[in-house]
Amino acid sequence: MTYGKKRSGVAQYGKVAAESEVAYANPHRLVQMLMEGALEKVATAKGCIERNDLAGKSRQITWAMSIINGLRTSLDMEAGGAIAVNLDDLYAYMVRRLIDASAQNDAAALTEVIDLMLEIKGAWDVMPEEVRKTGGSKFSIDQEAS
Repeated sequence: MTYGKKRSGVAQYGKVAAESEVAYANPHRLVQMLMEGALEKVATAKGCIERNDLAGKSRQITWAMSIINGLRTSLDMEAGGAIAVNLDDLYAYMVRRLIDASAQNDAAALTEVIDLMLEIKGAWDVMPEEVRKTGGSKFSIDQEAS
């Protein structure tokens, strides 16, 4: 019985820690956190499919789609040029694959989304510090190159 209370306390601590990080994070870090959250939700959904937990799968996929749509809406299409358009298309594709995964209980579609998000996140993680300071946007690279 006390196990449940301890677990609840750990969950509460994790929530407070995440809220604290969000409060002090720069825009670059916030995008990283969103990507990490999407990856976590998709991986959890994959586990739900493997355990035949259909309700859990639906919750996790819905949450992942919400995060990815948040990433899409944060794109600056005007300043971002081709990079923003490509990311928008890729995020839209990921959402479609998540819908497929949900409708068909397709763990392979979730693996595809994880792989795509890891590739984007990998590029985001190695972004040079001077680009991060310009608002954390990859799109400044286009402006500097011109």
